[in-house]
Amino acid sequence: MRLRRHTVTGSAACCAVLLLAACGHGPAHATKDASATPVRAAQAPAPLPVPRGRGSEVPDDFNGDGHRDLVLDALVTAESHADDAGIGIVYGSPRGLVPEARQLLTPAKHAAPVDGRSPAVFEAEAACDLDGDGFTDLVVTTDPPYDGQGRPPVPLQLLFGSPAGLAGRAVPLTVPDRARYGNDWPERPVCGDFDGDGAEDLVLHASTGRLSHLRGPFTREGDPHAAAAPLPSPGEAPTGPAADVNRDGYDDLVVRASAGPGKAAVVLGGPDGPNRTGTTLPTGVDVALGAFGGGKALDAAVGTLDGTALRYDLPTGDGGTARASSSERATLDTPGTMLDAADFDGDGLSELVSSGSGVRVYPGRGTGPTTRDAVTVRPSSSGTTRVLTAGDFDGDGLADLVLRTYRGDTEDTVEVHRGTAKGVVTARAAVTFSTSQFLTP
Repeated sequence: MRLRRHTVTGSAACCAVLLLAACGHGPAHATKDASATPVRAAQAPAPLPVPRGRGSEVPDDFNGDGHRDLVLDALVTAESHADDAGIGIVYGSPRGLVPEARQLLTPAKHAAPVDGRSPAVFEAEAACDLDGDGFTDLVVTTDPPYDGQGRPPVPLQLLFGSPAGLAGRAVPLTVPDRARYGNDWPERPVCGDFDGDGAEDLVLHASTGRLSHLRGPFTREGDPHAAAAPLPSPGEAPTGPAADVNRDGYDDLVVRASAGPGKAAVVLGGPDGPNRTGTTLPTGVDVALGAFGGGKALDAAVGTLDGTALRYDLPTGDGGTARASSSERATLDTPGTMLDAADFDGDGLSELVSSGSGVRVYPGRGTGPTTRDAVTVRPSSSGTTRVLTAGDFDGDGLADLVLRTYRGDTEDTVEVHRGTAKGVVTARAAVTFSTSQFLTP
């Protein structure tokens, strides 16, 4: 399981929950020799302390210093088939991510024990400022004991941000009985201000055809401000991040019919929460929302094994179907098994990133993404490369692309390719490191 990673740009900017920030450590290290990574644990640079912040409105800023940080939910281990190493946090600075400013979150030290035992599973799910104090908080999933009888326990826990970053132990998230439906696990959390009151809420899977809406702000004990009966839903798998698709002041989200490939729909927020189906989308493997066409509402890219369907100006009425295209192009001739969207060149339009087989960035145009002048991003190391997230890590107003190249349980490379007005993203990574650095105490 990994942190939700799609990024929406434009006036409804919404970034994935994968990032954090810090300052005071100077410039991030530029890429030099790819053969120098991954770093052996004994050779990893000594960690730097997490800079102290005062709170900010920057998304995914756990220490509140005004700089975005990175959450790494998959770390290499010292040997193959070893236990999960935990969750890694790389803090940012005015010059971008600083790999030495890092923090390792483990269930033994940071999870709330259940029945006197630390959970074996401790995976990042979503991030937002749940208590409204200016420090981003992290939602993690665990594996509480369950005998299969009756309603299962809540597997989600909250780690709260602070001037020192994610400090202390997590607390279990409270999902009131009135907000649950059936005997499904409450899972798949999505952050967003779905009721428009200025506080971050959480939407969870409740059952087939039902969503739980927990209204923020949340207490430091894990309790929501309010929660009503589960809301009807066109599917069972809420997907983040949320975005104000129709720009009415309420966050909206994509809900998939099931956890795997299939149909999906945009569910619209409102005073009573996300309870209206705003548009249905074509059957596909992945969905990314973005300002692809420069219209009044956001657009959707729906990826399949054969191509990427584009739907523009997503409708705001109940059960509407989005028009195929703002021009003659309704499908991008590229597989879209894994999609992301972000504005890398700062022109107000989203670029589309496809990483099903290789990483390709398709420039945004007034008529939508185009294969013309598409950029292939080739990582410095061989292996299986996936997009971790896209967001503005160096504060220049342009999104950056974060990739992880995986070469087995014990080897990987993480790269940050910066956005640029001249060529979408830089071919050469600005920051390169291995998650093996988290093996160093």
